[in-house]
Amino acid sequence: MQMSTKAPSADWVVTLAEFLRSQPGVNAVRVDAGSRKIAVATLGNVDVAGFEQKLAETIAAVEAQLASRGAAQAPAGFTLRQDGGATVLGRQMCENAEKLWLWREMEWPEITSEEPEGVPEWKELAVLATICGGCGLAGFASEHLAPGTPWLHRGFYLAGLLTGGFDAAKDSWANLKTLKLDIHFLMLAVAIGAICIGAWGEAVLLLFLFSAAGAMEEFALDRTQREVSALLKSAPKSATLVLPGGGEREVDVAELGIGNRVRVKPGEAFSADGTVVRGKSASDESALTGEAVPVPKADGDMVFSGTINLWGAIEFKVVRLPGESTLQKIIRLIQTAQKLKAPSERFTDKFGTGYTYLVIGGSLAMFLIWWQGFHLPAFQNMPGTRSAFYRAMTLMVVASPCALVLSIPSAVLAAIAWGARHGVLFRGGAAIEKLADIDTVALDKTGTLTTGELAVVGCESFPAGRDVEVMVLACTLEAKSQHPIARAITRYARANNVRELDVEEFRSLTGQGLTGRLAGATVLLGRRELLEHGPLADWASALPPASAELSEVWVVGRDLVGRVLLKDEIRVESNGVIAGLRRLGVKTIMLTGDRRHAADAVARELGLDEVKSGLSPEDKVAAIVALREAGRKVAMVGDGVNDAPCLAAADVGVAMGARGSDAALEQAEVILMHDRIENFLAAQRLSRRARVIIRQNLTVALGVVAVMVISTIAGAVPLAVGVAAHEGSTVVVCLNSLRLLFGKNR
Repeated sequence: MQMSTKAPSADWVVTLAEFLRSQPGVNAVRVDAGSRKIAVATLGNVDVAGFEQKLAETIAAVEAQLASRGAAQAPAGFTLRQDGGATVLGRQMCENAEKLWLWREMEWPEITSEEPEGVPEWKELAVLATICGGCGLAGFASEHLAPGTPWLHRGFYLAGLLTGGFDAAKDSWANLKTLKLDIHFLMLAVAIGAICIGAWGEAVLLLFLFSAAGAMEEFALDRTQREVSALLKSAPKSATLVLPGGGEREVDVAELGIGNRVRVKPGEAFSADGTVVRGKSASDESALTGEAVPVPKADGDMVFSGTINLWGAIEFKVVRLPGESTLQKIIRLIQTAQKLKAPSERFTDKFGTGYTYLVIGGSLAMFLIWWQGFHLPAFQNMPGTRSAFYRAMTLMVVASPCALVLSIPSAVLAAIAWGARHGVLFRGGAAIEKLADIDTVALDKTGTLTTGELAVVGCESFPAGRDVEVMVLACTLEAKSQHPIARAITRYARANNVRELDVEEFRSLTGQGLTGRLAGATVLLGRRELLEHGPLADWASALPPASAELSEVWVVGRDLVGRVLLKDEIRVESNGVIAGLRRLGVKTIMLTGDRRHAADAVARELGLDEVKSGLSPEDKVAAIVALREAGRKVAMVGDGVNDAPCLAAADVGVAMGARGSDAALEQAEVILMHDRIENFLAAQRLSRRARVIIRQNLTVALGVVAVMVISTIAGAVPLAVGVAAHEGSTVVVCLNSLRLLFGKNR
């Protein structure tokens, strides 16, 4: 969802106001979509259980609208205001009355897996279409092989009409109750009209192709929903909790809290996001990222809810509540994205209903013109001359907007599904459309182009030749710390079999470093300032400085001084991403708050087009705004809290999924799961393919309509040809969109 500091949409407010009107005991509702918190205000004691379910249903119904950025006004009798990151809608009351409100926290409605009952809808439609087609063929054969038995072929045709028109009749009846007409009604009207002029075969052909196209549409939708269902099924329901005093206990996943230790056996799923504290293994993360290769896991590595522990027993410490795990965020984002429509998709929705009325009205007008103006027979076909009614029915078929209405949503849903399966989350069709137009990509450095984790690249001793001793001292002290530098040093030491000694009187020097006693001697570890403000100050001033792109940690022992050199390593994949963007004609710019020398070193290694360093968050936003004012279409890729304003300022905000801060994730329209920067290139290619396919779909849909309408008005198209062209274009559009599900975008 987008940040809730934006004003909600009018529909959102109206829906929530309806809830308040139905609940006289509730005076206000406070909703914070960013942190997924709800509270209700009451006066005195009320029956909370009486409205809790209704509130949950209301929030679930408008969850996609919570991402809207449109302005809104409170309905009559209500007030609307922002309270920090939350939106508060309440009844109009005096200020003193509001002071008496008792706020009660409520549960945010959880996403549940609703397994479809029975046979999937697309299979039912496919069966009905198959029966319809079979009956149509049987009717055609009996009409020509046994012309003396009209009851036989009409019986087959009637069976075909009933099966082929069943779903359209059901939908049309539901819409007629609300006084609405749609293309389902249009198809039934044409089929009935065809029967009236004796074209039974054409009527069956129409409904066969229409039901077949409907089955194809539902199949495309089913494919997109299957990705979400796979994630839901992978969510574990229980966990093995390691008790503080020893032993273990099986608990529901919902009972886990931050800091709990959980044991996972081989073949089991990780029940929450956490860090490994004991054991080694590898995890299958393909359900989240599409990564086919198992990911090694050892002390300090992150594990993610829903992924599978492959071979070793592991204990991990929970760092996110199960409801806020990476898996649950993915599921919520996908389901929200499928409800949010692209601008062009909203256009076709509005266009489709009005166009249906236009087709019906236009066909009626042309019937009158052909009948009264050109004096064609009204209903009876004559040798060499088709009746006005026959032509009107044909015009109604060929002008129907089935393919047009499906051209964009089918492609958008297929693109969202492909992205979900491969670790790219789009927040709706608008993100896909906008990303295709991007010509400039601004990237943060730390955590985006680089790993964001320091790695040891060297060790020096003074006097020289005692590097191993320096690393032993550094590892011994840093093993007691949780600082990022400490993790890097201990990781390097373990990988190189550096032994860890016993340390006494260990303590942390706030803002400076660490100290302890080894074999009776005091050992210090920390910044260069430790040397510059002591007895070694004169000697330390002559020590060579570290390169600009390196960090250094100094170690001072009894008769030894040395330093460990560390570097934020560039992601292995960053080179390929920058090169790929260059081939696509996209300009790349680094925006970072880091020092100029460090930023320039990374930019040179990656071949970035431009670099801006030493930037504050305000400077980054100003740089994005300047690019947009220069006519560039800008995507911003970042992960930190300081990147959130830039993500909001860019045309498309892209966040790193695992490292990304909540602020960055809330502002982003595209999320790259598990910090896989290469997925940005895949997202860019996918969006461009989706744009091409949408244009192809629109060309096919509008082209067929234009050609067939002109041909029908000229009297050159029989009904059977019009039916085949119209429904054929709908099938082509659906099949063309499905190419996005099976294509390669890497």
